[in-house]
Amino acid sequence: MKIMVTGGHLTPALACIDELLAKKDIEIVFVGKKYNNEREKTLSLEYKEITAKPVPFINLKAGRLSRSFSLRTIQNLVNIPASLWESYFILSKEKPDKILSFGGYIALPICLISLIWGIPFYTHEQTIQPGLTNRILGFFSKKIFVSFKETKKYFPKNKVIITGNPIRRQVFEIIKKPFLIEEKLPVIYVTGGSLGSHSINEHMKKILASLLERYVVVHQTGNLAEYQDYEKLIHFKTQLPENLQKRYFLKQHLNADEVGYVYKNTNLFVSRAGANTFFELTALKKPAVVIPLPWSAYGEQQKQAEVLKNAGVAEIFDQSDNSSKLLALIEKMVNNIKKYQVKFNNSKLNYSQNAAKVIISSLLQNHLQNH
Repeated sequence: MKIMVTGGHLTPALACIDELLAKKDIEIVFVGKKYNNEREKTLSLEYKEITAKPVPFINLKAGRLSRSFSLRTIQNLVNIPASLWESYFILSKEKPDKILSFGGYIALPICLISLIWGIPFYTHEQTIQPGLTNRILGFFSKKIFVSFKETKKYFPKNKVIITGNPIRRQVFEIIKKPFLIEEKLPVIYVTGGSLGSHSINEHMKKILASLLERYVVVHQTGNLAEYQDYEKLIHFKTQLPENLQKRYFLKQHLNADEVGYVYKNTNLFVSRAGANTFFELTALKKPAVVIPLPWSAYGEQQKQAEVLKNAGVAEIFDQSDNSSKLLALIEKMVNNIKKYQVKFNNSKLNYSQNAAKVIISSLLQNHLQNH
């Protein structure tokens, strides 16, 4: 059986690909975006992660559906017919038996053209409120796997299976140490997601010296070329006293095999409130200062942040606020970390470690019955 995987939510896709790779007689191919920026030809994270596995990668230049109008909207609209045509040829060549979609604009042309070929597709919705692509594809999808029970109402009831959100198995294991954390101080892990966050990086630059007086800081900056945050923070680090430099660990991106070590040693997360972060925090029971992305689709990150806040395991920082408020929130949480940990242990926030297994079992249902 041949499975085509596509979509914009990489982490659950990787978790499900690992589950597929463990099965016999399954061929996998991934359709995604090779470059972050077509003009600069900088390789995307999904390309790097997928090509590190025994999975062929097919590049698709897809047009994005926008909820607001701008000059970029016109360019994206022009790209949509081309991406549909390209998807037609990809499917005619690859001839997958089924498609597993993880949403986002990259999945839309592949899944729509699959209807012409009569290829069934299955959809996973990661966030608490579905994006535009999955709202469209939900009408045609064979099954819809959702991470949150609150998401059921947006899709046909007979198609929905509540699975939770698949996360990387490496989160639970120490496989590789990207550096050694030796000082016996609270560890703060700062991340803006796989691409990084310029806003979070700017806030951190203003409060780093104060943080490093009391804590170890692991900072995943991302690699947004237009801001050069990583390079600027490397320079900033060299200006710090030597004892503080040893407490500051900078990485553009943590590889899959490196996350387990960092997560294991982290006392407090400072992060966005995306679905991946939500479920990783829930799985590991790690308190956090969450900074919702203001323009996330339908305010999904704000909603997810509020779920954590209402459970008593996180505090919310608005990125438009003063950096001193972020510093105060971090200090408040570190000073009361045991209280937040108890709240986590007593909360109803549950993570199913079987999410990827449930999704793949449903996807391969007939195939498994015949083998």
